[in-house]
Amino acid sequence: MFVCICNAVTDKDIGSAVAEGCRSLQELREQLGVGACCGRCTGCARDALKNSLHAHAPHRLTAAGPQLAAA
Repeated sequence: MFVCICNAVTDKDIGSAVAEGCRSLQELREQLGVGACCGRCTGCARDALKNSLHAHAPHRLTAAGPQLAAA
């Protein structure tokens, strides 16, 4: 789905940026231009970033369930 219409950025583009090391909304703005024009996409971009970070985060299983691995 398109997240930023102004710069034709999709949620898959954000996922690819995260896979390449992007970790913040500022880094998305610098790399993809997200939120640099009208800014209406910022909330959706933040959600897509959060989802992508979670999907790419290393997890470990514990008795309490899946947990993020300590870095």
